[in-house]
Amino acid sequence: MLFTPYEVKETVDMFLRYKLDIRAITLGVSLLDCAAVSGTETRRRIREKLLKVAGPLVKVGREIELEYGIPIINKRVSVTPIALIAASSDDENYTPYAKVLDDVAKELGIDFVGGFSALVQKGFSAGDRRLVDSIPEALSSSDRVCASVNVASTKSGINMDAVRRMGEIVKAAAELTADRDGLGCAKLVVFCNAPEDNPFMAGAFHGPGEGESCLNVGVSGPGVIKAALESHRGASFDELADTIKKTSFKITRMGQLVGMEAAKRLGVPFGILDLSLAPTPAVGDSVARILEEMGLESAGTHGTTAALAMLTDMVKKGGVMASTHVGGFSGAFIPVSEDEGMVAAVKAGTISLDKLEAMTSVCSVGLDMIALPGDTSAATIAAIIADEMAIGMVNNKTTAVRVIPVPGKKAGDWAEFGGLLGGAPIMAVNSAKSDVFISRGGRIPAPIHSFRN
Repeated sequence: MLFTPYEVKETVDMFLRYKLDIRAITLGVSLLDCAAVSGTETRRRIREKLLKVAGPLVKVGREIELEYGIPIINKRVSVTPIALIAASSDDENYTPYAKVLDDVAKELGIDFVGGFSALVQKGFSAGDRRLVDSIPEALSSSDRVCASVNVASTKSGINMDAVRRMGEIVKAAAELTADRDGLGCAKLVVFCNAPEDNPFMAGAFHGPGEGESCLNVGVSGPGVIKAALESHRGASFDELADTIKKTSFKITRMGQLVGMEAAKRLGVPFGILDLSLAPTPAVGDSVARILEEMGLESAGTHGTTAALAMLTDMVKKGGVMASTHVGGFSGAFIPVSEDEGMVAAVKAGTISLDKLEAMTSVCSVGLDMIALPGDTSAATIAAIIADEMAIGMVNNKTTAVRVIPVPGKKAGDWAEFGGLLGGAPIMAVNSAKSDVFISRGGRIPAPIHSFRN
């Protein structure tokens, strides 16, 4: 195949000027065969298996970066939800499992390990409850382990007992990491309709329906989309939509190439490609700035939800055409602390927690990396989670909550999480209480349209 000089320049610009990258190659590893009656034996098996299967991951990633000139920002591992693996053991506290995952990640140079997880949308098993109770200590005593809990689904409804408990867990995780602005909460996600093949953290895990192992790829590139739209100022939405779709197609093809090559070298099947516009705190890598390029003075103003809906849909359509197996979230992320444009919108007062919630009805995830006042109650956090789960349940989509109640700080203060997690102004929450609502417990039934059998 011959490439024109324009196509070569376009590709170089994507990498060097517009921050296009492979955000993550994530190796999913099943730990189902590691379960034993003894917790010590289970953890020994987990360590041995991860060293064997994930050992070459970082080396392979670096080789592909050098050979193809494509940045691969993170090399990650996702594992079977630990609640399933540890359930047969006699352990009451699952923190030692997080310690093993953390030690292996550091030994192999892996950026993050996801899968300290439980799936409790319909109820708690004994193992699920022990894992959830262990989350605050596990996250505060590890550096590279991420946790997630699925508390709702379109098919099952919303487990409000789990929602209430997760409000308490988020608070506890923040308090145990108070010296780092509640950083533990940045590694904890609460899901509705959690995908089992997601390569992005903090919510990645290797679902029980997955095979022995596979390689999933997460591609990003907000800067590339924005740059493409800059040459279409004044154009109709039809033209903008087509431009986003075509650009997404090109980005996805790059991810498909890297994913297939990495899977081949690791000797595992290629899983899925997740084309999600995942911003970073760097200038020029913002989803909010894409929305503003469409004609909004600031992200969060009227019209923002419509702009985000079109962006998410066109990204999906472009991605589907470029890869046989598109999965994960695939759309647009709207984290606050990780997006320079979102941070600017919060500072300017043009975006609120309520507007972000409205936007999650059309984006690919949910309320993400939002710093809250430290005195926000567990019940209020649970109510925020419940609202977000309802959006996911009724709309049959993935939604998630990753909020950080920053100990000792109030609305308007600054919270700093560091690295790709960035920093953000603390956003105000509604002062009216939701305690009685949350204390009811039980399960909110699944919506009528879930019955499709």
